[in-house]
Amino acid sequence: MLGMSAAAIASLVGVIVVVGISMYNEDLNVGIVAIAVGVAIGAVFADLPAVKVMQAWPLDLFMILTGVCFLFGIATTNGTMEKFTSNAIRLAGGNTALIPLIIFLLITLITTIGPGNIATVTLMAPVAMAIASRIGMKAFLMTLLVVGAANGAAFSPIAPTGIISSFFLTKMAPQLDTMGQHLGDLNSLAWKIHFNSEVAQLVGNIGGFFLLGGWAWVRSQRDSTLSIDAIAPKPDPFTKHQWMTLACIGGLVLLVILPSLSFTKGLFSPTLMKVLGNGKSVNVGAIAFLLSTLLLIFNAGDSKAAIKSIPWSVIVMVGGMGILIDVMDKAGGLNALVGIISAVSNPVTVNGILGLVTGVISAYSSSSGVVMPMFLPLVPGLIDQLGGGNAISMISSINVGSHMVDTSPLSLFGAVCIACAAESEDKGKLFRQLLIWGFSMCVVGAIICYVFFGLLGL
Repeated sequence: MLGMSAAAIASLVGVIVVVGISMYNEDLNVGIVAIAVGVAIGAVFADLPAVKVMQAWPLDLFMILTGVCFLFGIATTNGTMEKFTSNAIRLAGGNTALIPLIIFLLITLITTIGPGNIATVTLMAPVAMAIASRIGMKAFLMTLLVVGAANGAAFSPIAPTGIISSFFLTKMAPQLDTMGQHLGDLNSLAWKIHFNSEVAQLVGNIGGFFLLGGWAWVRSQRDSTLSIDAIAPKPDPFTKHQWMTLACIGGLVLLVILPSLSFTKGLFSPTLMKVLGNGKSVNVGAIAFLLSTLLLIFNAGDSKAAIKSIPWSVIVMVGGMGILIDVMDKAGGLNALVGIISAVSNPVTVNGILGLVTGVISAYSSSSGVVMPMFLPLVPGLIDQLGGGNAISMISSINVGSHMVDTSPLSLFGAVCIACAAESEDKGKLFRQLLIWGFSMCVVGAIICYVFFGLLGL
């Protein structure tokens, strides 16, 4: 740490302590701790009063996440998502070999259109693990399928994790432009990051599903039939309010996509664009609040239940870490961390190193709540100190590396899948399998990031 100021050292140590706490005690919301550490470091070492420190709370991100999560909280608590899931699974009919494909596509779709990976896994894990037991599929394989599909689609610009990624991309864009990284249409790049995540998860977790027994199971089931009613009983028809909810979800997707398409953006007047965003681009949070209010006016949702369903802990973690990273930046600690990483990498290998480091930390900590807010702001500095590199590739490496390990039973997703596994499953064995697989994904994720985002420049 030679050459660093006391403020830079203190901020770097503070971040390491907070991340360490998040890895040690998952019951403690480190967002709160991060705010406290940020206030202390700012006042003592960086001449930043507490009021100034707390103004760094990412208000735009908070509003977007709250709006989107509230809308899908309505869709979940009024039974729309449950009926939608049951009807989708019933499309398999009596062909059990189709069920893994339908579950993968269903989870991908639900995650992409807005609820995000956390809500989707929470919704789908009990259903998927129960189905696995009924069709004779190992719970380990179903976990890879569920988590791989959810995390592959997690970076949709409409979904909470994708919103976090897009927020940092937008925040970094002016600085990257001055460095010659002319990004262009940020909305298109957000979808590109989403595509990169899909590719990585297909190669990693979905590839593991097929290699470790999934393909053998599909082949064994090609001539097998099972009553679909035994797997997914026919639900009651959608109610009027549930049809309204589905219409609003469809409206959200269209209102986010259509204004950015050249042949449809002319349909949106300047006044309408101000209602939907900033006059030039749409804001998914604003649209979600508008549609949610429409549903509440027509009694299609319960606001109290929807508010309770919002993942406040993750939102607080993201906001708190955002404050601490802002203090770290102003104190010089961000440049110090950039220097450490750039000292052991080059514009190509940095992608693998980012994938490895974020994977190791995420195995014990929150991927979107802690790791992404900590590492995404490093991208401009890394490009500057390395003398090159691709911003989208580095962002994708951080995103993929931090989420590839989420099958670990130490993470929320792995733990939920174990909890939902059938009683006939050996849960001790399942825990060990997922632990080994999750930690191996630190290395596999790093290799994927190095090859796809470093060598191939996706």
